[in-house]
Amino acid sequence: MTDPAVADPAMGTVHHLDDHRPAIPAPAAEPVVVDLTKPATGPAPATTAAPTAPALSRAVRTSRALRRAATHDRTRTAGRATVRHGMYIVGGGRIVARRAWEGRTASRYERMLRAAEAAGNLDLATEWEERGARFRAARHQRRMDLLAAPVKAAKGAAAGAGLTAGGLLLLGILLAVATKNWRDVATPALALVELVRWIVVVITVVWGPLVTLGPWAALLALWGVGRHQQAAPHWVLPARDRSDAGAPITPSVVVTSLRDLGIGPLRQAIKEMGDSGAAMLGPIRIAGCGVEVDVTLPSGVATNEVQKRRRKLAENLARHEHEVFITIPQAARTVRLWIADSGALDEPIGPSPLLTDTTMSADYTKGRAPWGQDLRGDAALISLYQRHLLITGLSNQGKTAALRALALWLALDPRVEFRVADLKGVGDWGMFDGLATVLIQGPTDDHVIEATEMLEGLVKEMERRIQAPPGTVFTPLVGIVDEAQVAFMCPLVDGEKRPYGGSKATSRYFMAARKIHNQGRAVDVLLYQGTQDPTDQNLPKLVREGAHTRASLALGTESQARMALGDKAVDGGAAPNLLRPGLDKGTVVVASDGIKIPAGQAAITVRTHYIDTDQAAEIADRAKAARNGVTTLHVIEHGPDRDPLADIMTALGDTPRVLTQDVLKRLAALNEDAYGEWSFLDLKRVLGGTGAEPYKSDGRMVIGRDRLARHLANRDIEGSASAAQ
Repeated sequence: MTDPAVADPAMGTVHHLDDHRPAIPAPAAEPVVVDLTKPATGPAPATTAAPTAPALSRAVRTSRALRRAATHDRTRTAGRATVRHGMYIVGGGRIVARRAWEGRTASRYERMLRAAEAAGNLDLATEWEERGARFRAARHQRRMDLLAAPVKAAKGAAAGAGLTAGGLLLLGILLAVATKNWRDVATPALALVELVRWIVVVITVVWGPLVTLGPWAALLALWGVGRHQQAAPHWVLPARDRSDAGAPITPSVVVTSLRDLGIGPLRQAIKEMGDSGAAMLGPIRIAGCGVEVDVTLPSGVATNEVQKRRRKLAENLARHEHEVFITIPQAARTVRLWIADSGALDEPIGPSPLLTDTTMSADYTKGRAPWGQDLRGDAALISLYQRHLLITGLSNQGKTAALRALALWLALDPRVEFRVADLKGVGDWGMFDGLATVLIQGPTDDHVIEATEMLEGLVKEMERRIQAPPGTVFTPLVGIVDEAQVAFMCPLVDGEKRPYGGSKATSRYFMAARKIHNQGRAVDVLLYQGTQDPTDQNLPKLVREGAHTRASLALGTESQARMALGDKAVDGGAAPNLLRPGLDKGTVVVASDGIKIPAGQAAITVRTHYIDTDQAAEIADRAKAARNGVTTLHVIEHGPDRDPLADIMTALGDTPRVLTQDVLKRLAALNEDAYGEWSFLDLKRVLGGTGAEPYKSDGRMVIGRDRLARHLANRDIEGSASAAQ
């Protein structure tokens, strides 16, 4: 065995390459015996010691501490502040350089010219071209003047020196004459020399600090410009500056928001316009609780492309989606933006004038119902004259309250007769008891049958009026069906196998509604329907398109919006599907010629006044006080055997005297099959010999309740006596 190493004082320690045995430990306090015949049970000893657990723990703690320090809010704030103020200087320098460049060149005029051309405004483009030509001519003249400036400057300097010397000499002579000392002739010149010396001294003293502080002053000025213009990335701005909620709407804000919509041709056109993309904008006008601006889009950009990006545009404008409305006016390639003040639409509007003005009356023919406020804050007044109405929306969005508010206003006109079917049946229309001649309340199939017969009674009254002599004036008759989808979805059929619901030609409710829509308005027989969550099954196409006034609260999809308002309104910007369910209760999008809609728009958004059930009862009481008493029928009987005198007594109700024409209406509402075709002659025939025949009161034919009651009482007594015998 050879030695593993040979120590040589001159060459150091020599290791043999062919010896791979592990080194034998040096003797210690006790000798260590190594058995080379047994395999090693552990790893071979390393040449360097592994880090101990305490050392590893210190490294981990140090790295974690560094990471915490780097990600701490204070560190981030300090980093953002450093980057922000540095970018203020860079951005300020860029802004100052651009201003200087535009001040010395014609780039501003060229930019404005490109903007006008991109906007298609040829007159404005011609004006900017002329301004640019005048600027170039003036600049050329200034440059030509600079060529002659040295000669003129030399002549001016010589003349100035001569005048100065002559002036000083003359001043010295006058001074010498005054002091009688001829040495004072040189005093003004010496004073001038002394002044120059002091100026040099001051400059010498100040020059050093100026050279030192000048660059810093320039940087401070650039920083001020950059800070004023917020010339730094958005992510490094302070939180109060990064939060743009409620920021005023300016042309630059609108242009920037449009540029960042992600529409390539629009972005490119604005880029070519430079900073004057505001040429696309019309005046920004105050409009209620927001502002309104028309945007003329450049060629190659369709208006519906902007409409589809409503949410992104709203967020670019630092608004919520429901605070920005996009409509299409009549002008080509133009969108109209209405931008609400931040949070303004979440504030409630005032109470209804029906509550604040207890003397208010209604006029069906010429009046307009105070329904609410439009987005501009103006009163939204709607005419109900000869207009069928349809209002729809998701459940629990204020549909019944909005429809009921119109009916309550109309009830203040005593001429209007109501027949109401509430297929929800929870008492929302209970205040019309004593106001409507028919009031059906309930969601069952039996209530649907009664509502259907009520509509068929309206059809027969309409046909009777149509057959009347030309020029006949009719009192308004309004049928109201709330939750009409219950009727359309009713599965029952009658004895002739005709379904009550559905949308077939044999459907009784559907056909009655269609007939009223076709001819009812001409004779003042109108139909108001309220329905929820419209589909082709619960709101057939022919019925919804027969309404002259179509209104919608919040809906789920655009297809439902088209069902509710029609394609024209939705294509023009109406979007009830973008209203917020639960938050925009009572807000309706209306398409109607009965309400004032801004020029070029197909619909208008109205925030309706809310009238609760108790307040509605108060308004209904005022309407009842203006009438002579109305007997309300709650159940429409349809049996074959009738007692005409008893039915007439029911129609009279508690009113002492009722006009014969009103009795005929109430009888028709009571049972259309039995009394729908009755005339004054039929009424006179039945009452003949009873002592309750129609008679004149104040020049009009009436029927007395007491007279008929006496006859019925006597008849009952006679009947009882006959039965006893």
